[in-house]
Amino acid sequence: MIKMCVVDTYRSIAGPAQGLFRDKGSRFIALAYPVETEEEVRALLAKARKEYYDARHHCCAYRIGHDGSRWRAGDDGEPAGSAGRPILGRIDAAGLSDVAVIVVRYFGGIKLGIPGLVRAYKAAASDALSAAGVVEKVAGEWRRLDFPYSSLPAVMKLMKDMSLPQRAQSFRNECSLEAFVRLSAEKDFLERIKKLGIFND
Repeated sequence: MIKMCVVDTYRSIAGPAQGLFRDKGSRFIALAYPVETEEEVRALLAKARKEYYDARHHCCAYRIGHDGSRWRAGDDGEPAGSAGRPILGRIDAAGLSDVAVIVVRYFGGIKLGIPGLVRAYKAAASDALSAAGVVEKVAGEWRRLDFPYSSLPAVMKLMKDMSLPQRAQSFRNECSLEAFVRLSAEKDFLERIKKLGIFND
């Protein structure tokens, strides 16, 4: 029987960064951010619209999740496919997720044509992503455990055996804690706590 290996690491950017591309008077300012939710992206886009209120376009693309399953690409008034998709293409070419890139365009008075726009948005996005640096992230989720005090030694042994990061600990008559369980360890974790008779959320 072949044992399937769960891939639970992926690449993202280390922190916010900026990039810039100029062509025929137009300026393309790229803003790259590490993100984990669509709500974060919307807030960052609103912030960019406010900060760069006099720019003609605020184009954005993002990819989120360890498997990159959540994504979007927006052209914000540029010709369809000339801005958002090229930005997303740079995120994908770098093999990244949990990333949003906003490219703000100041029009220079000369139209660049669709090929020129594609080149400009690609170049600006690449410049920002190159400056951001790369980190490896682990896919998983925080699991809350509720258990009686009598089970504390067994639970702490489990935490140690599986090397699980913890937070929000409360050790009273009824104990609780949250443990970060990576995707590849989820099945083993669930089997172990079931044997201990512990509930989890």
